[in-house]
Amino acid sequence: MIKKLRIKFIIVSMASLFIVLFLIMSTISFLNYREVVTNADSTLSILAKNDGEFPDMGPNAKEPLSPDGHPQKGNPLSPELPFESRYFSVLLNEKGDAIHTNTGKIAAVDTATAIACANTVWKKGHTHGFLDNYRYISYVSGSDTHIIFLDCGRNLDTLRTFIFTGISVSTIGLLAVFFLIFLLSGHIIKPFSENYEKQKRFITDAGHELKTPLTIINADTEVLSMDFGENEWINDIQSQTKRLTDLTNDLILLSRMEEEQSPTQMIEFPLSDVIEETTNSFQVLAKTQGKTIDTQIEPFISMYGDEKALRHLLTLFLDNAIKYSDQNGKISVTLKKQKSQIKLSIYNSTESISRQQLDHLFDRFYRTDQSRNSQTGGYGLGLSIAAAIVSAHKGKISASTEDEKSLLIKVVFPTK
Repeated sequence: MIKKLRIKFIIVSMASLFIVLFLIMSTISFLNYREVVTNADSTLSILAKNDGEFPDMGPNAKEPLSPDGHPQKGNPLSPELPFESRYFSVLLNEKGDAIHTNTGKIAAVDTATAIACANTVWKKGHTHGFLDNYRYISYVSGSDTHIIFLDCGRNLDTLRTFIFTGISVSTIGLLAVFFLIFLLSGHIIKPFSENYEKQKRFITDAGHELKTPLTIINADTEVLSMDFGENEWINDIQSQTKRLTDLTNDLILLSRMEEEQSPTQMIEFPLSDVIEETTNSFQVLAKTQGKTIDTQIEPFISMYGDEKALRHLLTLFLDNAIKYSDQNGKISVTLKKQKSQIKLSIYNSTESISRQQLDHLFDRFYRTDQSRNSQTGGYGLGLSIAAAIVSAHKGKISASTEDEKSLLIKVVFPTK
């Protein structure tokens, strides 16, 4: 249990750190990309308003002049922008044929390449977008289509380098944090581990210490019964002694099953036969209470595990199902094998069980109905022991209800 707690702590810590780093990297990358796109679109907008050329600068060297010589408000232009930008443009007619190209401001693109790029954009029909490293704008000028391309290769390369560097640094950071958490987690959970081990040791030692006086009390009451005959006081002592003995044995069993190296005897055995035999032994008890047990057991299923523990597991399930099913209740046991899993399920109808109770069903001493459990003599340990047995066999256990009038417990075991 402590080992699983440590693994969960490491997983949660690393997952939290990964999510935070992912959100930071994604946000920064997105904002940088938006900045590249916004600047490119701003530049393309200026070029589009001036038919594919940068306008002449005004007297204040900050406002571009329109073709008629008047300053254009709202488009601040850096004096260096025309010299920093690499762009080309193509004018297409209604049929998509190039009637004019301008590649004088870029050395990497010739006329044929410019026309090929324009045809690709013209076929897509988009007004804005990227074509490789070129951001483009397409607009209609009269009956023709003017497409302007702006080289964003440097900015995009810078963005890619930033993303790659960020991912690399984040990966190294994650590995470093994982190494530190792995080393420190042992010290963090050490107090819990020590307390848990002390608790288990206390339960086991106390259980063994209680066994001796309980055995003596039971023997003494039998002697008294023989000497003075049976009476309600002696019967009550014997009944309560038996309850204490059963509780002590359950606590010791639960403590042992939760040990990482549980003393189970793993062998290959016919699970189908074990389920069939155990279920049949409860048929008479169920019938006397007006309840029915149906079985759907796939034959010839074998399993590697502790046969005695798994018999006890099904006994706990059936005992619980019979005790807490409603009048004329229906109980069903299903066993089947699917691929690399063995699936066991126990269903029983019940008077009432809420979905909120399912989360605590396998907790120690938990009772869904306090008064009814007292009448049936339960301690709330049966399903806790069942969960411990399943865990010792590397399986998974779950409980569900469809209508809050029935309970379905599913157990999945690996075949190997």
